[in-house]
Amino acid sequence: MINIGQSIKEELCRQERTVSWLARKLGCNRAAVYRLMGKNSIDTAMLWRISLLLGRDFFGEISSELCRRKDAKP
Repeated sequence: MINIGQSIKEELCRQERTVSWLARKLGCNRAAVYRLMGKNSIDTAMLWRISLLLGRDFFGEISSELCRRKDAKP
């Protein structure tokens, strides 16, 4: 299973963006973003907003992982 919070954290790092930047864009505080990055799963509406802000298709990655696991089962 993809740890979505970790994926978001890695993407922020890759883009050299800060937690403060993401918090401002989402209209929340840094503590909320840190909590979000500590989760294995998040609300789809929030993931949609983050995907748009970071320009990364997190939904596609989750879908690809699901297909890989489905195909790997006997």
